Amino acid sequence: MDENLRAQIETYLSHLNGLIQQGHQLRDKLATDPTNQTSMAAAREWHEHCGVTINQLSGGSKAHWLARSFSEAFLMRTTDGRATEGAAPAEIIKRQLGVLDQAVASLSGMGDVTGSGGGVAAASAATPAPRRFEFVHNAELRPVIEQAYIDSRRALDEKDFNFSLRTSCGILEAIVTDALEHAEPSTLAASITPAGKIGDWPFETRLAVAERAGLIRGGCARLPAVARKYRDDDNVDGQNGQNVAISERDARTTSQVLHVVMRDLNPSR
Repeated sequence: MDENLRAQIETYLSHLNGLIQQGHQLRDKLATDPTNQTSMAAAREWHEHCGVTINQLSGGSKAHWLARSFSEAFLMRTTDGRATEGAAPAEIIKRQLGVLDQAVASLSGMGDVTGSGGGVAAASAATPAPRRFEFVHNAELRPVIEQAYIDSRRALDEKDFNFSLRTSCGILEAIVTDALEHAEPSTLAASITPAGKIGDWPFETRLAVAERAGLIRGGCARLPAVARKYRDDDNVDGQNGQNVAISERDARTTSQVLHVVMRDLNPSR
């Protein structure tokens, strides 16, 4: 690798790691006190620094995968891809941290790159974002699910089992719903389906219909009971705002089931 490019990458890695460390601190402060004016002002400044860095790494192109991921981090979406309002400041920071982690992973993987043409922007472009969800028919939904997947894996590593399980379930519901909505009518006609729109069916019903239609196999049989009822606040978040502890085993099993279903829906993986 050209020494100039290596120096650029090392400089950006150091800068990104500093932003990540600062972001974690801001996220924790805003999670505790989301209306603290000092923290909010610091967060706005941090967003600006992140934006400048991402713009440089993207070569100024809004079409670059890193720039798109950064812009997407400001949006909160439902599992069917619709934008919603009211994203918590701490949640936005958490999503942006995921983008910064992707940038670090991209630059860190450039150790075998030779030549100096293109600089850091070319280096980051040469290592695109993971494409685990290319099988999803709704193109606008793919980056949302990809970010959710990153968040879920990080939460599992950080032992935030509640968030990891709920996010994995949200991804599972989104990709199964997408598969059902784009299945051939004859495929669904061969199985018993309830009345109404697919998006209105209960989570467990969608899984059952997808299995009967042959879109997925029997991997969901391992899904823990608490995961099947993840939309039921009394089961997962508890009554009167008291959280129910989610075990590591349940969170990891749910993550494993998600991977099985991903393979079912994308056999080429």
